[in-house]
This record gives sequence, structure tokens and C-alpha cells, in this order.
Amino acid sequence: MYNYETVFILTPVLSEPQMKEAVEKFKTVLTDNGATIENEELWGMHKLAYPIQKKSTGFYAFLEFAGEPTIVSKLETAYRRDEKVIRFLTFRQDKYAHEYALKRRSLKKAPKAEEAAPAETVETAPQAEVNEVTNE
Repeated sequence: MYNYETVFILTPVLSEPQMKEAVEKFKTVLTDNGATIENEELWGMHKLAYPIQKKSTGFYAFLEFAGEPTIVSKLETAYRRDEKVIRFLTFRQDKYAHEYALKRRSLKKAPKAEEAAPAETVETAPQAEVNEVTNE
């Protein structure tokens, strides 16, 4: 099994439920063909570098998955058949890219845990005394 990343851009005219439905459709294509989804990120609406199909923005989605090489052709066929997808890119990660992706995911999850802990143990620092200077 190999590790893959795929990024696809959906047309900006979709509503939030339609967008999520499209992402779930592609996740289903992967899982039905034996892939395991390791990470999913919805990057949101962004401006495109150049107009595509007369659209200047698009909704970006990112998936990391592990599976056999035959899955990629099935996924890309599903992308091509869906009119909601305006661009896509899928590539296989080498061992260094996979290690970096694992590190990036662990760092992304770690700050959330660290943010909650300091809130409970915050100590108030003694306030400096302010002496008022009066002109007399």
C-alpha cells in the first residue's frame, strides 16, 4: 500500500451541504475500493490564481489516504465525471513526504491540547504599583 494526497477544487456556487456531500462522495469512492483515509482537511473558499471555467474562486478540499495504485485511476475517473470539480491533483507521497505529513498532523493537533491546559493553570502576576505623578 502506498500513501497518497489529493487536492480538489469544487465550484464556488455550491451550498455548504452540497459541498460536504461532494467530499463525502469522493471519500466513499476511496473507502469502497479499499483505501483508508488518514486525514481530511476542508480548506474553504479561496481565490484561484487564474480563472477556471469563468470562475475566480473555488472551494478547496484535501485528503490523505493509503491504498493500492489502482485506486488513483478510479478516484480520478470520479473527479472527471463530477461537474462540481473544476480541478484536481493526486500524487503519491515518498517516505519523506509521508513523514512530514505525519509530523504536520501531530503539530496541528498538539496546540489544541496545549491551549486548554494553560487556561486552567494561569497564575496572575503581581500588578506593578503605579505611582501617580502630580504637578504641584
